[in-house]
Amino acid sequence: MKNLLQAAKLLLLDLASTFVFLVLYLLTKNITLSVLLAMALGAAQIGWEFVRKKPIDSMQWISLFVVLATGTTALLTDDPRFVMIKPSVIYCIVGIAMLKPGWMNRYLPPVAIELIPDIATIFGYVWAALMFFSAALSLIVAFNFSITTWLAFMSIYGIASKVALFLIGYVTMRTIAVHRRARLSAVPS
Repeated sequence: MKNLLQAAKLLLLDLASTFVFLVLYLLTKNITLSVLLAMALGAAQIGWEFVRKKPIDSMQWISLFVVLATGTTALLTDDPRFVMIKPSVIYCIVGIAMLKPGWMNRYLPPVAIELIPDIATIFGYVWAALMFFSAALSLIVAFNFSITTWLAFMSIYGIASKVALFLIGYVTMRTIAVHRRARLSAVPS
């Protein structure tokens, strides 16, 4: 359970600026305020890691870059259509990054990296596929529905799809790791 909570914590920290943007926008309908505070949170997270002298993972850098680049563009254009297209761009960039084998290692305990590196790589690709599917779905909803409908749907879908895949991946990898560990223990040395 400790490993599940640690992985969930890292995932939530990676998505924190997105959650801040969505919640603030839903509450205030103010794009400028929502974007600025989400950008500030993304920068503060990296700054906090620097202050603590912690290594900054490539996914953290990608997240910060995307938050700053898309946030700046949203502020410059003040166009709700850009806000609606932005997640598709983010999903594609993150999906491409997730095609790198081993990106999930940051989220896994050492025993999982030892016992199931192949399964972790497969789930890394499944996560990438989810990102590409989410990008396409976001565009479909953005061009066919209102911003309020799109925001509500993508907020629910975005969270639910990632939580579901996270739980499926966790249970699957844990189950396979337990079986592999049992097989290794049963083999005479």
